[in-house]
Amino acid sequence: MSEISQFSLFGAGGLAPEDAEHPGDAEHPGAAGELPVGDLAEGALEPNGRSGEVVAPGRSAETALPVSEVNAAVRGVLEASFAPLWVVGEVANWRRVSSGQCYFSLRDESAQISCVIWRSDAARLPTDPEEGMEVCAYGGLSLYEARGQYQLIVQKLEAKGEGLWKLAFERTRRRLEAEGLTDPARRRQLPALPRRVGIVTSREGAALHDVVSVIRRRAPWTHILLSACRVQGEGAAREICAALDAVCQHPEVDVVVLTRGGGSVEDLWCFNEEVVARAVAGCPVPIVTAVGHEVDVTIVDLVADLRAPTPSVAGELIVPDVADLRVAVRRGSSALAAALRSRALRAEERASRASERMSDGVVRFVERCGVWLDGLGGRLETLSPLSTLERGYAVPSDAEGRVLRRLEMFEPGDPFRLRVVDGEVAARVEATGGPAAGPEQGRETSS
Repeated sequence: MSEISQFSLFGAGGLAPEDAEHPGDAEHPGAAGELPVGDLAEGALEPNGRSGEVVAPGRSAETALPVSEVNAAVRGVLEASFAPLWVVGEVANWRRVSSGQCYFSLRDESAQISCVIWRSDAARLPTDPEEGMEVCAYGGLSLYEARGQYQLIVQKLEAKGEGLWKLAFERTRRRLEAEGLTDPARRRQLPALPRRVGIVTSREGAALHDVVSVIRRRAPWTHILLSACRVQGEGAAREICAALDAVCQHPEVDVVVLTRGGGSVEDLWCFNEEVVARAVAGCPVPIVTAVGHEVDVTIVDLVADLRAPTPSVAGELIVPDVADLRVAVRRGSSALAAALRSRALRAEERASRASERMSDGVVRFVERCGVWLDGLGGRLETLSPLSTLERGYAVPSDAEGRVLRRLEMFEPGDPFRLRVVDGEVAARVEATGGPAAGPEQGRETSS
């Protein structure tokens, strides 16, 4: 095989896939205007002016190639010769530019390679790696023609184990912790008997079925309001925030459940994004998270009012079991009846003791009143007219009962009554006399 045919086989062949996807990247321009291999190897052949021989491009000063064509050809050879591969090394000089691309180097003890991650692939990284972190990068080899520098076009970047995901998790956790959003003192009590439960999850996921089934079984009177959203993939975090905001705007929602089933770290990553965590922390009603399996802990679990290990357990935690309520009501009724009986007995005992004290008080009062009345009676007896009558005095009175006290109240011939100690005597005035008159001057006779 001739040298020309060999060069034609591995020559540049148009735009690389990355260029076709990112034609506007300033640091990785497209290959527009490159000379195809066929033109370079065949159409560009020129005869030697002295011997008439056909000379391949670049084999003489007359057929010298421009730098751009050489770099384009090398790029084609490089891209065609190497399938995408994994490369391991330490991260150095990481730089994320405003347009979204990331530039860095991978190095080991004796060499390094330049790397670039285009915007769409960089957006899927959970966080930027730290300087010196050992990572595995997957991508294809290419050449940045403007500088003649070969590089690895990285499509995936993974730290050993879950290093990159764990690093992103810890960075977010520390920021939220510094603001007090993970403080257990912020957690609110769930309502004992919620009337309406809001659920934020995917409409198609098994988590929704699990939560609804448990609530219907335990508390069939509970109303359920679904705010559907995607729970994984690009854009899921924005949808979760919007769904949370929508369900919290409903005035009758008493508690909210944010849930999804299990999955990989990447599947669950939207629940570790800071924007979702802040939406959960700002929810105006108590919120329960149930993301993944029991071993999965996400950032939203740290800021929620309660974390449930699974969606089914979330349903059990937010509503009481109707059977338990019946038992509680029966126990409460028995306890209330016993308390009322006990209280009635105590009240009866208090009333009995009060009655005894009152009876004793009344007796003592009556006795004191009797003594007082006896004394008063004695004094009244001393002052009574009857006592005077017993000493031999009599009291005259007219027919109307008026006491006749003075002499001028007696007229000769007038009848009157004379009160003595043991009765009355009818009498008539025969004559009256002065105060000093003797028996012959004033005399009263009875009839």
